[in-house]
Amino acid sequence: MPALEADAVLVGPEAPPDCPVCPRLVAYREANKISIPGGFNGAVPSFGDPDARLAVVGLAPGRMGANRTGRPFTGDGAGVILYETLIKTGFARGSYEARPDDSVELIDCMITNAVRCAPPGNKPETIEEATCRPFLTARLAALPRLKVIVTLGDVSRRNVLRALGLKASAGLAGHGTEFQAGPYTVLNSYHCSRLNTNTGRLTPEMFEAVFKRARALIEAAG
Repeated sequence: MPALEADAVLVGPEAPPDCPVCPRLVAYREANKISIPGGFNGAVPSFGDPDARLAVVGLAPGRMGANRTGRPFTGDGAGVILYETLIKTGFARGSYEARPDDSVELIDCMITNAVRCAPPGNKPETIEEATCRPFLTARLAALPRLKVIVTLGDVSRRNVLRALGLKASAGLAGHGTEFQAGPYTVLNSYHCSRLNTNTGRLTPEMFEAVFKRARALIEAAG
């Protein structure tokens, strides 16, 4: 069991949809209720297999993606490459249709975010990351068979390390890095945002290689 942040013992793995603790994010959520009527507009829960050996950790919900649909990486460009890659590498089945009631089912995989509410400009503040971190700590601790964590971007990587009670500098930055964090192997990838995929900074082959490595590590662990 990894070291827990002090508040994690008081917090479950999911924030309530109307979580009140970050004033700036609450105000943004209320504004989005007007600009995105009918959207989820709340703290987005994790999605996946409760017995997962793989956890995929993003930074925060996108305003028109998960914030609108209520499922991580669903409804914006990042979700297309993520779910297609998970299906291709055997961590998901079904057909991704950019909506929470499509046929996608995760297999041996859980997707979550370091910050559960959409932030303005897709950039949470440091205090918001710290305030939300007990939920991430609790989410990881609630996966009894967890072996591998894929972090999407260096901010996610730093949050995962802190959530496990380690220094943010404990693991190498950059795409394709691999290191141990307590009992887990962490694989870091560039974030699968449109900015990275459209510019070629992250190609489908590069992204798929991370999840093939995750598959190999999980199978080797048994």
